[in-house]
Amino acid sequence: MTVVPVTSAELNAAEVSWFSALCSDDYAYLGVPDGSLRSSFEHCSAIVQKAESHGFRNILCPSSYQVGQDTLSFVAGCAPITEKLNFLAAIRCGEMQPIMLARTVATLDHMLKGRLTLNVISSNFPGEEADSAYRYRRSHEVVEILRQAWTRDEINYDGEIYKFKNVTTEPARPYQQNGGPLLYFGGYSPDALELCGAQCDVYLMWPETKDQLAERMKAVHARAAAHGRTLDYGLRVHVIVRDTEKEAREYADHLVSKLDDEYGRLIRDRAHDAASLGVSHQARARELADQFGYIEPNLWTGIGRARSGCGAALVGSTDQVLSKLAEYRDMGIRAFILSGYPHLDEADHFGTKVLPALETCSLPHVYGRVPETTPATPLGVGERH
Repeated sequence: MTVVPVTSAELNAAEVSWFSALCSDDYAYLGVPDGSLRSSFEHCSAIVQKAESHGFRNILCPSSYQVGQDTLSFVAGCAPITEKLNFLAAIRCGEMQPIMLARTVATLDHMLKGRLTLNVISSNFPGEEADSAYRYRRSHEVVEILRQAWTRDEINYDGEIYKFKNVTTEPARPYQQNGGPLLYFGGYSPDALELCGAQCDVYLMWPETKDQLAERMKAVHARAAAHGRTLDYGLRVHVIVRDTEKEAREYADHLVSKLDDEYGRLIRDRAHDAASLGVSHQARARELADQFGYIEPNLWTGIGRARSGCGAALVGSTDQVLSKLAEYRDMGIRAFILSGYPHLDEADHFGTKVLPALETCSLPHVYGRVPETTPATPLGVGERH
């Protein structure tokens, strides 16, 4: 498999991405439904085009069964209306028969001329209550089958869940011939870390204190190293940036000023990952925050009052947000998936105030790469040499 060299310039840059609110997750006031911001192809594709116009490198297109739109169909619809932006499409492993999924992904990759990346998800399906170990085993097998479909002439697989023999891969060859689309993954349990360390390329984290993020990165790095691999690291976080910290904090307060906490709980509980370990960590962060919702300087947990999953935002002036991102880069994080409410407006704020000051890149494909030297960062994670 061809490996793209990672240059020193690329190591100093970061992949800065935005978020398209496919899952009915866009608000002028958090937790208050707004018809003009509802999940529709028109609204969400406008977010995509706004992100591309500002120079974001990638855009996360999430997946939900209960609200919003089908992710892969949406990405296909955006292919002809974009030129440079990569798409990070969420795929729920097991939802589609793996070989059919490989063909679907390959088709999308050709439509996008290689601008496709994938977010691997292992959550339950509607009506399913599978244990964590089984779900991650299923995902592990799905990814292994995808790798065969993207790199071999035939699929031959004898797993616990899936078994295939002599299945041609001709319809499933992607545009990207260096192993297929990059795989992003987020999960907190031991089974999740094992899946990521063995199979995926970018480990995504939700916002916690820097010490907690560092410990998580060390744990994932150890699992990847056990498989002779090294990973990139990413942070999924919301953002509120204004000219001054006072303005940013005032907008954060404004955003939750009409939130009914009981309705916020219902929003959180409707997600299929509502009981996951990662979600519990976000809830714990809210409990440990100060009276204003801040768990450390410029990291506000108020978003999590009405959102499952990523539940905190970077809140501050342009310089403060730039400094916070620089601190994360120094830790070895070089992928940032950002969002803000409403998504069109906040993309403008970040895209004009912060993004022009950042050196950005698209993450290179380095699946299976073993570091040649000891990383120089204090954490020992997050960089390749």
